[in-house]
Amino acid sequence: MNNAELSALLLLCTAASFTPGPNTTLSAALAANLGLRRSLRFVLSVPVGWGLLFSLCAAGLGALVLAVPALRLGVQVLGVGYLLWLAHKLFRADTLAQADASQLQVTFWQGVMLQFLNIKAWMLALTVVAGWLAGREDAVSRFALVLPLLLMFGLASNLTYALMGTLLRQWLADPEHGGRRLRRFNRSMAAVLVLTAGWMATL
Repeated sequence: MNNAELSALLLLCTAASFTPGPNTTLSAALAANLGLRRSLRFVLSVPVGWGLLFSLCAAGLGALVLAVPALRLGVQVLGVGYLLWLAHKLFRADTLAQADASQLQVTFWQGVMLQFLNIKAWMLALTVVAGWLAGREDAVSRFALVLPLLLMFGLASNLTYALMGTLLRQWLADPEHGGRRLRRFNRSMAAVLVLTAGWMATL
């Protein structure tokens, strides 16, 4: 892979990873409500799920999913439904105590599966496969280079958003404001998830 290709890949990874989306929104919201340590299972699940998804796309499954209307629709419907369910849980969490009482628990494997329900993630994976791997004589060595880069960006972006959520945690939970700050934050994050779900439904 030459320098121009690597630079283009790094730009794509930066834009795709650090712009707000379902993963980064959840990372910030979970850290703000549950603290950094308890949000790490989701933060870590994102690169694991993305790595598995990208590997399957590199093996040819991604093209099949997008080529078969029923499979594509299934991914969209399940993904939109899951994001709306998460938004509902987030919208109802008015206090840290509610969040702590399993209102906002997202398991590691739920985080992994979220990557497979995101039609945007499928399209991005296929874009990388088509642009940097498909038809190349050195496809295997390219895959060995691209996969760690994607994992690194996935981890770095979600950890960054989780750290931002952690920094907001004490301010959001200020008892003098009766949970109003946290309520507004959670409902704003829920709205972002709803908007993301709506956008995914149109892809």
